[in-house]
Amino acid sequence: MKKNISLFLMIFFSVLTFAQKSVTGKITDEDGVPIPSASVTVEEPGKDAILAYGITNSKGEYKVSFTSAEPNVDLKVKAFNQKPLTKQISNSDQNLNFKMDSEATEIKEVQLKTKMITARGDTIAYDLKAFDSKSDRTLADVMKKIPGIEVNTDGTILYQGNAINKFYVNGKDLMEGGYGTINNSLPKDAVQKVEVLENHQPVKILQDKVPSDQAAINIKLKNSVTMTGRGEVGTGFGDPWLWNVKLTPMFFGQKSQWVVNYKTNNMGEQVENEGNILAFGNRFEGRRINASQNDWLNVENANTPNLPVKRYLMNNVHFLSANYLTNMDKKKEWELKANASYTNNAVERESYSQTDYFATTDEAASTVTQNILNNFYTDKAKGELIFTKNAKKGFFKNTTSFSQFWNADRAVADRTNSLTNSNRHGEEALGSPTSSFQNSLSTIIPWKEKMVNVLSFINYQTDRQTLEVSPASYLQVPGFSTPSGTDLVRQNLRLKTFEANHSANIGFSAKGWTFTPEVGFNFKTTDLVSDLSNMITIPSTNPNDPVTPISAYSNDLKYTTATPYGSLGVNYKNDAWMLYANFPVNSNNIKAEDPLRNVAKDVNKVTFEPSIFAQYTFASFWKASVNANVNNNFGEVNTAYSGFLMTSPNGVNAMDAKNPIPQNNTKSAGTRLEYRNPLNNLFFNVNYRYSDAKRNLISSPIRNNSGYTIMKYLEQENHVLNNGYSAEVGKYFPKFKTNASVSYSNNTSKSDAYQNDFAYTSKNNSQSYGFKFNNTYFSWMSIDYNFNISRTKQISKSVTPQLNNENSRSGFTHNLGVFFYPIENHTVGFNWDQVNTSAADQKYNNGFYDLSYQFTWSKKKIDFELKWMNIANKKVFETYDINPQSISYTRIQLRPSQVMFTVKFNFK
Repeated sequence: MKKNISLFLMIFFSVLTFAQKSVTGKITDEDGVPIPSASVTVEEPGKDAILAYGITNSKGEYKVSFTSAEPNVDLKVKAFNQKPLTKQISNSDQNLNFKMDSEATEIKEVQLKTKMITARGDTIAYDLKAFDSKSDRTLADVMKKIPGIEVNTDGTILYQGNAINKFYVNGKDLMEGGYGTINNSLPKDAVQKVEVLENHQPVKILQDKVPSDQAAINIKLKNSVTMTGRGEVGTGFGDPWLWNVKLTPMFFGQKSQWVVNYKTNNMGEQVENEGNILAFGNRFEGRRINASQNDWLNVENANTPNLPVKRYLMNNVHFLSANYLTNMDKKKEWELKANASYTNNAVERESYSQTDYFATTDEAASTVTQNILNNFYTDKAKGELIFTKNAKKGFFKNTTSFSQFWNADRAVADRTNSLTNSNRHGEEALGSPTSSFQNSLSTIIPWKEKMVNVLSFINYQTDRQTLEVSPASYLQVPGFSTPSGTDLVRQNLRLKTFEANHSANIGFSAKGWTFTPEVGFNFKTTDLVSDLSNMITIPSTNPNDPVTPISAYSNDLKYTTATPYGSLGVNYKNDAWMLYANFPVNSNNIKAEDPLRNVAKDVNKVTFEPSIFAQYTFASFWKASVNANVNNNFGEVNTAYSGFLMTSPNGVNAMDAKNPIPQNNTKSAGTRLEYRNPLNNLFFNVNYRYSDAKRNLISSPIRNNSGYTIMKYLEQENHVLNNGYSAEVGKYFPKFKTNASVSYSNNTSKSDAYQNDFAYTSKNNSQSYGFKFNNTYFSWMSIDYNFNISRTKQISKSVTPQLNNENSRSGFTHNLGVFFYPIENHTVGFNWDQVNTSAADQKYNNGFYDLSYQFTWSKKKIDFELKWMNIANKKVFETYDINPQSISYTRIQLRPSQVMFTVKFNFK
């Protein structure tokens, strides 16, 4: 492994040191007047390929850096109303000034032609019309086809494989990271171009001082004041009656912006995810989180298939959100943002599984079958208020948010076991209300030549969860039983969490370097109170075993973490290099107190956790980077409780009171090589990542003959090693109106593990090959095609023969979307999803087909669509899994065939 890292780093640094040359100078006209916006390109003689390019500034100055093995290169200069010139120069650093002769350009006809991809500095602009097809309606439809940009299934936008940090519309960040609503509902006709802002630092006062390696997206609309939006109203035939309503009006002005969004359906669309935060900015803006529940307790869950969600989601959802932004002063520096959302969702899910467990020294082979029917109910409300000042002379941002959950889950489970010849039926119910409040403050104040930054984050959350299982006899956990006549077992849990993080730093800048010493204090405390009722301990046949007291079913734990720290941030940026590093020293003070058991655990340890990132830009189109970091984690309250806790009807969990607090140390390093050339529409990136996680505790689950599990932990040093590499190449072919990309990834993990007190080593290797293709060359047809091939190999090695095995699994998925335009305003669409899996001698092929017809009333810009989904009426998804201890067959219920009629329109 070390040889692989050394080889990769050697290649990386050899690229950095490969003879890069720079040519600088000044371009003037024949009278000596500087010529701005002149293009300067460097090419290898006899080859129609641009090595590098540059644009002159207002003073006529330019700089072009390039890398070539040729002794000489061609330097070409072009400017409007000037005669182009070409000069062959030596491959060396030099300063060259040029005078251009005037030459009037004769224009035979006036024809405006916009370049589909243009670049200026760190901004790459895409003309949306160059990539759309007749079937596209929204921004998201077109974004998926732009080279270098990828849109994940959860709505996250990636540029060159990395998530963006900001999403702007006309330069304003209305959605504060929750950009899914705009991306999915903004009509493409309202958009002029999509801009990628590379190395984007969103805090203006830091833009020349603290660099960023992330990109942002800016959507530039055709009009500075735009009233627009998208709507759909649909009904359909199925069981039950189907509906789909989407109403999303939007307004984008120079002083204010707003978006109102209401979406409801029962046809399998997961619209509630549009409320998620997908881009978080950077640490200088404060801290924002997607508030979520501490879901410690769970009913048994039916499995979900590896399919698009619309194929299996049995839902009934209502999602309402509103986002508002307004400038509060004439300079447009102060902004007020108010966001609110409400989700009401009911989901039904059902699956059947058969698991064959291998025989071990202590256990005979057994087969467990289970049928689970779920009903999940989600009620969630969220509100957020944000005040921001983002100016060159100061920064202020305060974010206050509140979330409330009223969730409830239900399950009906039937379980059989061949070894015990048992057949049990259980009904399970979980209620889980949660309240969550956060306030984040960040301000940067200039002080002479320095900057003072104060950060404050406060989080308070309460979780109340009650899990009931009826009848009590459904549980068959070793060592436990229920009194005769007991109807149910009830697990009560309450969590109260308070977190406060405060810090202050001061920044010094000189000659491209910025040094930021910082001091801070992080504090977090969690109170856990739980009680497991109607459970008793079965007396042991061993008289030496201690009697389990009644308090074994309760928890009263307080877990506190207090971490004062000091750190030094180092940042540097020039035309070629970008560096940022942080060197924190943390004093970790962790305490777990359990008065019920007279147990008090603590850790007091000083840790040094440096992180560093360096990026080098060369030859205009290339970027190479390395990063490394050390991280220490000391567990949370869920690793410290010692009383029995029924986290699921599958079993009862508990940590041994004698076990110490977990201590995990992770070291990781990575490197990346990136190329993006908007002149020939070529983008690619290569990545490598390695990590070593050292832990002092290792889990050792114990499974009984009924298929239930009790989790315990052993005090033993163990490691989890991960290394992976990936590559992606994408290119747009304008002549054929085709965008294509190929990708590959290889990830290997190796870890120590236990099963029923037997140690083994688990090694997993997964490989993935991907291909994407879309074409709009023909006026009568457009094609979108994606496929992915995956292979997974799992090896378990142990002195115990039953745990010594090797398994492999492969899969193939693809999606084909074809649209035909036989007559003006008429569209016929065909969609094909295919998911194939194979393991051992088991193979399952799952195909799904959709057919649609759409008529467009072009004058009113209204679409009438008739769509038939799941034509083959495939009702179940089948898959086969091999694990170190078992083999599983799973059958999952899917959505049946359904027909929808939908009217789609723009608000303006």
